[in-house]
Amino acid sequence: MFEKFLRRSSWTDIVISIIFVLFGALFVIKPNETVGAISIVLGVVFIAMGVLKLVEYYTSETKEDYLLTMALIMVIFGVIILFASNVILSLFRVILGMWIIITAVMDLQTVLAWKQVKSPYWTVSLVLTMLMVLAGIIILVKQNIVITAVGAIIIVYGILDIIDRIIFIKKINDYTKEN
Repeated sequence: MFEKFLRRSSWTDIVISIIFVLFGALFVIKPNETVGAISIVLGVVFIAMGVLKLVEYYTSETKEDYLLTMALIMVIFGVIILFASNVILSLFRVILGMWIIITAVMDLQTVLAWKQVKSPYWTVSLVLTMLMVLAGIIILVKQNIVITAVGAIIIVYGILDIIDRIIFIKKINDYTKEN
C-alpha cells in the first residue's frame, strides 16, 4: 500500500521535473520572452490580489488598516513588476556582476598571500580568480546571460531529479519483490 503511494508520488515528481526542464529550456532559448511573460503573469496576479484585498477592506464591517495597506502594496508591486521588469532584471544583473568582481578582487589578496608562502596552488587560484573577474564582466555586459544560466541550472536540476526519482522507483520495486 505504502509502496504504491511512493511510486505514484515519484511519477508525479517526474512530471513536475519534466515541466521544470521545459521551463528551463524556455529561459535558455527565449530568455526575454519568458521573462516578459512571467512579468505579465506575476504583475496581473499581484494587482488582482491587491484589488481583492481592497474589496475585502471596503466590504468588511471593521476597517482593518492593514488590509488597505496590503492592497496598495500589492497593486503598486504588481504595476512595478508589470511595467519595469527589465529595470529590475538589469539592476539584479549589475549587482550580481559587481559582487562577483569584488569577491574576485578580494580573493586576489589570498592568492598573493599563497604566492608569498610558496604554495603550489597559487597559480591555480590566480587562474580561477581571473575567471571570476571575467565572469563578472560578462554578466555586466551580456544582458541575457543570467537568465540563460538560471535556465541551464533549472534544466540540470530537472534532469537530476528525474534520474533520482527513477532510481527511487527501482529501489521501491526491488524492495516490494523482496517482501
